[in-house]
Amino acid sequence: MVKEKPKVDILLHEITPKHKILTKEETEELLKKYSIKLLNLPRIFSDDPVVEMIGARYGDVIKIIRKSDTTVKEVESYRFVMKGKRVR
Repeated sequence: MVKEKPKVDILLHEITPKHKILTKEETEELLKKYSIKLLNLPRIFSDDPVVEMIGARYGDVIKIIRKSDTTVKEVESYRFVMKGKRVR
């Protein structure tokens, strides 16, 4: 009999940055602000553990907020959720 590993909430880990799913309006505003298309954003796969934990789906845009030790407190980046499997 194979035991399942206990699930750990990786979102609570100190090195995991904050992740937020953007609304459609926020996504449109982002694309307009930078004059880009959705597919110009860096990608993240739908089977990524954080994507699964926050409930993001294909087509969503995720805002990632990382702490910074430089002159700014936080750095924001964005990822487009695409179908597929990440390389393990």
